Amino acid sequence: MPGKNSIGVGFVQQLPSICTWFKKARIFIRTQLSDFKRSQCLQKAAVLVLLGVFWTQTSALDTFVLQDPDDDYVTGTMTVHNEHQIAEVHVRSGLYSSDSIFDYSHGYVATRLLSRRACFIMKINRKYIPNLQDMGRLAFERKTMKKMYSPNNVWVQFRPGHSMLGTTNNWLLYGKPIEQLCRGLPVYELAEAQPLPNADHCANAGVPSILNLKICEQDD
Repeated sequence: MPGKNSIGVGFVQQLPSICTWFKKARIFIRTQLSDFKRSQCLQKAAVLVLLGVFWTQTSALDTFVLQDPDDDYVTGTMTVHNEHQIAEVHVRSGLYSSDSIFDYSHGYVATRLLSRRACFIMKINRKYIPNLQDMGRLAFERKTMKKMYSPNNVWVQFRPGHSMLGTTNNWLLYGKPIEQLCRGLPVYELAEAQPLPNADHCANAGVPSILNLKICEQDD
């Protein structure tokens, strides 16, 4: 029977081989984890691509129910009219409810705020506002994936006391759907603004989980 010293010497002699084995095992595990993560990313990307393709092929007129990621009591519905190049949005949040029309054929978005009993209109800037196809695709993804997404914030301002009542020329410029939304209400033109440190006096509108319009009063 070998002595303790001979066993110890044998173990020491085997240490390099054991260390080499552990290094190989660690490299193998890292490789597998990397491949697994890469596979997950590819699967997610493939799902998103398929969702986009599927929505593009099937959506002449679609309505989506969208949840605000920060408030469970805020729910919006968006109807996409591809034929007329319009997205119609209704957000229900009590006194802070809003209705919006994104008219891509005329190039304007209008929002009617219940809390202010007024309409707010701005030009569609493609840098901040998705095009109609992307708007529908994003809504389809959020509905299908059932995940909460933080919306893109767009800050805009209006000058209180500088409202106008829509005239025939205004409605020809903005289009019939916006006229139907805003006729008879004070109408304010919106201008893009920088994010404000205090947004307590700003109203929220837009499309839940996709586009958040921060409508603020401009200081004179």
